[in-house]
Amino acid sequence: NRRKKKGDSILENPSIPNPFPELCCSPFASVLSASLLPKATSRKKQVIKVYSEDNTSRALEVPSDITARDVCQLLILKNHYVDDHSWTLFEQLTHTGLGKAIEDHELVMEVQSNWVMEEETKLYFRKNYAKYEFFKNPLSFFPDHMISFPSETSAALSHSGILQMFLSSSTYPEIHGYLHAKEQGKKSWKKLYFLLRRSGLYFSTKGTSKEPRHLQFFCEFSNSDMYMSLTGKKTSGAPTNYGFCFKPNKSGGTRDLKQLCADDEQSRTCWMTAIRLLKYGMQLYQNYMQPYQGRSGCSPLNITPMRSISENSLVAMDFSGHRSRIIENPTEALSVAVEEGLAWRRRGCLRLNSHGSPIAMSNMGMSIHRSQSWFHHKISREEAQRLILQHGLVDGVFLVRDSQSNPKTFVLSLSHGLKIKHFQIVPLEDDGKLFYTLDDGHTRFTDLIQLVEFYQLNKGVLPCKLKHYCARIAL
Repeated sequence: NRRKKKGDSILENPSIPNPFPELCCSPFASVLSASLLPKATSRKKQVIKVYSEDNTSRALEVPSDITARDVCQLLILKNHYVDDHSWTLFEQLTHTGLGKAIEDHELVMEVQSNWVMEEETKLYFRKNYAKYEFFKNPLSFFPDHMISFPSETSAALSHSGILQMFLSSSTYPEIHGYLHAKEQGKKSWKKLYFLLRRSGLYFSTKGTSKEPRHLQFFCEFSNSDMYMSLTGKKTSGAPTNYGFCFKPNKSGGTRDLKQLCADDEQSRTCWMTAIRLLKYGMQLYQNYMQPYQGRSGCSPLNITPMRSISENSLVAMDFSGHRSRIIENPTEALSVAVEEGLAWRRRGCLRLNSHGSPIAMSNMGMSIHRSQSWFHHKISREEAQRLILQHGLVDGVFLVRDSQSNPKTFVLSLSHGLKIKHFQIVPLEDDGKLFYTLDDGHTRFTDLIQLVEFYQLNKGVLPCKLKHYCARIAL
């Protein structure tokens, strides 16, 4: 038996038949070539710990060059979650009360290495519905009083026109307005007129003057990370709760922060969105479009979810008569669906009542909402606002919670128009039966599940329909 020479293989020896002849000419053979394996195995790996909203955590061994999007995809697969392209990896600093959504393309290890060791940072896996919302509805993110365009630009711009200016290297819209700035090395804050340009952030030393001699440089973005203040006035003594800051990369810690705060949420959202667009440019748009690549019927800045084959095959039917019929009228179809849902609920109650006492069923009806993902037991108004803010101030983000002021009532907390509004859900008793209402009894519901389902389909007295619920996921 001669020693096997380098380069010999089982396929080169005619005395041994090849059991897999189809692999010889496979176009995918190069993917598994030995030359690629050392590259794949030589990547350094590190262990990261990712937390969820309920503070459960999961340790992951990942390559050192993994992106935030890849970490999210890994957790989606491991936990069997539905990927609706709103999952986000969020970095939170425990002691300073700062946080930021890591961009999909950013390297997780690189972001974490930008802080000194004494700063405790945590990675959270959560939903952020506002991550790319400005691509869908930019006009609501850039109010007229805060944005100016070059003189040669038409005053009336389309939705895509504003974004194209941000993403263009030749022109840019100017964001301007008042911000409170924390003076370096001091506890005091000063209100100044700021201007955002492609080269960085400036403030005027003379009122609202935009003359070059009155503009002083404040911060640039290419070597800085932007963070949102999650604790507001508590840690920094800011005049408002709408704070954000810049931290130079590879620097010390909180002493190097350049802190700002706006007068309201709309202003802060406008500043932070414009800075993201100027810093990352087309990379953000590519991140936004990546989940939709290869789908037919999707056009830039106007993306609508495609219905599945099973959805298209469903039709509304009426079986009340001697012969079944298809319901063509969408309004009638909706009312029939609601009525069927109520009938199913009533039948379920009767089935349960046959096995238990009416009192037990009544108690169950009062507490059935506790198993729902949108219900948060005994959280404060401030905690509810924090949860909604973390999920993104998109119209329709909501949760239901116990009322702190009245133990017998509940509160619906809802995001609309970049603001968080709270609506009291009042219990009513009529003819020995308990109902819940949002509109003084005009519309009544037997339980909170029925109430939420109704307002997911109908706006009613609310400013918008319920769309995305805040859930405490577990890892």
